[in-house]
Amino acid sequence: MIAEVIVDVAHSDVDKIFDYACKEGICAGARVVVPFGKNTTTGFVMRVKGESDVPAEKLKSIYRADDGPPALTAESLFLAEKLAARYRCPMALVLRLFLPAEMRTGKVSEAYITYANLAGDPAEIPSRAKTQRALADFLSENGETEIPLLRSRFGAAVSALEKRGLLVFEKKRRFRDPYEGERGEKTERVLTPAQSEAVRRVRETEKTVALLHGVTGSGKTEIYLTLIAEQQKLGKTALFLVPEISLTPQMLFQLRSRFGSSVAILHSGLSAGERFDEWQRLREGEAKIAVGARSAVFAPVENVGLIVIDEEHDGSYSSESPPRYNTFDVALLRARYNGCKLVLGSATPAVETYRRAEAGEFELITLPDRINARPLPNVRIVDMRREVRRGNPSPFSALLRERLSACLAEGNQAILFLNRRGYAQTALCRDCGYVAKCERCDVALTYHSGENCLKCHYCGARYRMPAVCPACGGTRLRYVGTGTERVVGELSELYPAARVLRMDADTTSGKEGHYKILKKFSDREADILVGTQMVAKGHDFPSVTLVGILDADMSLHFPDYRSGERTFQLITQVAGRSGRGSEAGEVVLQTYDPENYILRFACAYDYAGFYRREIGMREATCFPPFAKVVRVMVSGETDAAALECLKEVYEKLRDIYTAHAEMFLFFNKMHAPVKRIQGKYRYQVLMRLLDGAPLKAIYAVCAEIKYKNALVWVEENPSNLS
Repeated sequence: MIAEVIVDVAHSDVDKIFDYACKEGICAGARVVVPFGKNTTTGFVMRVKGESDVPAEKLKSIYRADDGPPALTAESLFLAEKLAARYRCPMALVLRLFLPAEMRTGKVSEAYITYANLAGDPAEIPSRAKTQRALADFLSENGETEIPLLRSRFGAAVSALEKRGLLVFEKKRRFRDPYEGERGEKTERVLTPAQSEAVRRVRETEKTVALLHGVTGSGKTEIYLTLIAEQQKLGKTALFLVPEISLTPQMLFQLRSRFGSSVAILHSGLSAGERFDEWQRLREGEAKIAVGARSAVFAPVENVGLIVIDEEHDGSYSSESPPRYNTFDVALLRARYNGCKLVLGSATPAVETYRRAEAGEFELITLPDRINARPLPNVRIVDMRREVRRGNPSPFSALLRERLSACLAEGNQAILFLNRRGYAQTALCRDCGYVAKCERCDVALTYHSGENCLKCHYCGARYRMPAVCPACGGTRLRYVGTGTERVVGELSELYPAARVLRMDADTTSGKEGHYKILKKFSDREADILVGTQMVAKGHDFPSVTLVGILDADMSLHFPDYRSGERTFQLITQVAGRSGRGSEAGEVVLQTYDPENYILRFACAYDYAGFYRREIGMREATCFPPFAKVVRVMVSGETDAAALECLKEVYEKLRDIYTAHAEMFLFFNKMHAPVKRIQGKYRYQVLMRLLDGAPLKAIYAVCAEIKYKNALVWVEENPSNLS
């Protein structure tokens, strides 16, 4: 037998099939160890066949294969070939998406634990050996028990009973549970007529994709769970994707409360052992439902009956590391492969998604009202220009302070949203205008008062806060801009009795970083939650009656065609955290541009009005979905290396442009907006293409370019244009 193997080396020079002789029993999808050149490496069996074009005397043999079922399913192999062709990247790089990283490198293995049970007559134990008798009584009552637990309670008595031959030991596989014992409250409820109609339409539509467009609090989650339950009864599996790791535990608990141990969680915040075991439970069929962030779309479940992408508009569903896939594209491939439905959910769908639904490509299901007809929170706009003129230097307007005081006095909770972490945006010299910048990235440093240091939010570098200006020697260094850390400090001064939590990238490290903060807030152990966009979506806190949006303009004026859309989505999402319980909610939105149409549409929860305006502008200016933005990025160890590579890229792309000029709306080379990140110099070729443009040729040209000190990659409609 001959196995066609892809070696696990992500380099274009070896991105091809290698034939190896193999024994019976090795099948497609198996991980194998093979001789490769002078070394040994792992590989993946793509197919098994009877003959090879390679002469028998030149064929090498597979050394060994992993035990158990093949690591990759037939569907995984199918998807990998499609994605490698689609994104023009090495097959090995794509195959790695389907496996836990530590499993590939052999740094993690199955966990076992040893149990003990009685194996003889306890009457043989002398009456004076009281601890041994207590141990025997314990095992008689409780049955087999973990050895570590017995040793912690009965000490040397365990070894003593073992010597007497009164204990029998058995080693068993133990799955490491990331959130062992955690369950949410039973969430199964009687569906409202609107929810029942939504379930029926998803079930009966002939279209593969359904867009569930429901306002915040309209009960989309219960629809998802009902649809999953229907598929479980049919013996099928499900994928449930959420945009943020912070949302995953909350959703996991809801799913576990309904479906028990058949739910497994996959995300990068788990330990290596936990991630490996959860993957194994899914691969072996013990777990039937995979919940997680973007990477969970590659979960090794078979016979998929439903795929859900919640908050489908979120930019985190696009990968920014190779291969640069879009989660929707992968999910759609899986839905078609399995003949199942793909449900997209959002209160603020992406413009491109909504247009496809409006055009009839997707089933469009609308939920315009909250559950039990609860009103959406009233939004009040505060003109911060007036606050400045009144001499208020605080990040809190007079109205927000007033409403916050009332909220706390009534025993309710509040969420304050500011999408900037740290204490201050940067440190500025008032004498010469010097701004502290990172030595490896072309960005200003952020001041963090807790550690009294300056941090780079791109590469993580830390710098000591200077006492004097490095440029002019002046001492008038000031902090400019407000971050979440500073907001928490000022709240402590304004409301010393209030319990305040902060949720941002600095406070949520580790697997349970998000969960612990959210659980404290949910358990009413805090009155105010201050956070970045982590607090904006998916959370359901019935006691929150006030949301304060401290700087609504922050994302409004970015040099990105999606800046207006993202601002609308963010404001709508964070406003939706208020008033989800029995009491009415309110939102205070602070802005320096109160007449801006984006903010006005957001405050009125008018997605239809926003969409009509936005889609009209996109059509007039030929931006997505009426064209495709393609960016070819060049990143080099030195500026000279990056420039040299850019020249070759540009020349080859210009040949394509010249031959198909009618398909190009824009074509030019330039510095990337952030010119340097982590010491790498960055340039880009930016294009806007009409349908039918030679995208495959662009990928092919970029795949051919190889420089020792520079990298080239292609991005389609990148979620981050910086």
